[in-house]
Amino acid sequence: MAVWIDPSDVEDTPRPVVAIANDYPPHFELEWHRHRRGQLLYAARGVVVVSTPQGAWVAPPERAVWTPPTVPHAVKMVGSVSTRGILLDPGACPALGDASRVIEVSPLLRSLLLAASELPREYAPDGRDGLVIDLLLAELALAPVIPLAAPFPQSPALAAKCRAFLEAPSPHDTIDGWSAELGMGRRAFTRAFRRETGMSFAEWRQQACVLVALPRLAAGDQVTAIALDLGYESPAAFTTMFKRRLGVAPSRYQG
Repeated sequence: MAVWIDPSDVEDTPRPVVAIANDYPPHFELEWHRHRRGQLLYAARGVVVVSTPQGAWVAPPERAVWTPPTVPHAVKMVGSVSTRGILLDPGACPALGDASRVIEVSPLLRSLLLAASELPREYAPDGRDGLVIDLLLAELALAPVIPLAAPFPQSPALAAKCRAFLEAPSPHDTIDGWSAELGMGRRAFTRAFRRETGMSFAEWRQQACVLVALPRLAAGDQVTAIALDLGYESPAAFTTMFKRRLGVAPSRYQG
């Protein structure tokens, strides 16, 4: 049984930042919902996968997912997950932006997230508790954005293809194949894809494979099995792609 503090129960707390600590059993899922405040979700243990109508974001260790205010989202837990989440009033940290993203969690930011979750709900803003929150916001404003997203295009047919790819990814899908299935010319497809996702088709395809692989790595699956399931000819080919996207080998994220 999940120990879950419903964010809607604390959204009216008269503080610009409210921290929540939750524990979830393996494979727990939060159905589609939204918050008046923005939400930063950090998995102190396990991996979280956040989906919005605009795409999918994964937070393995040392990463956190930002979801702006009022954006509908669903969350899947990989493994036994312990989260430290913060709800921020609109405008409390403008640097986080108005689009979902994954940020790097430094050791200091991690410590601040853990400390904030232990504060009283109505902490004293002028005392030590307020200083913790102030430093937390300062660190959030400086946190690097990490490319752990697979944004969905706005075009319904193209978005549907992207969602289907995340369910059954393959590195061998091609521009010609997708454009033919969608009844589009190659040039029109590539222009539309980059315009609506901010990425080339090849970049998006690799990114989607990484997002699918990360939860499996965290669950303890072997790199060889993941590589072959994703359609790569060898673990080495998959590892090369993974390192190109994230800068580290897939074994770095194995549970």
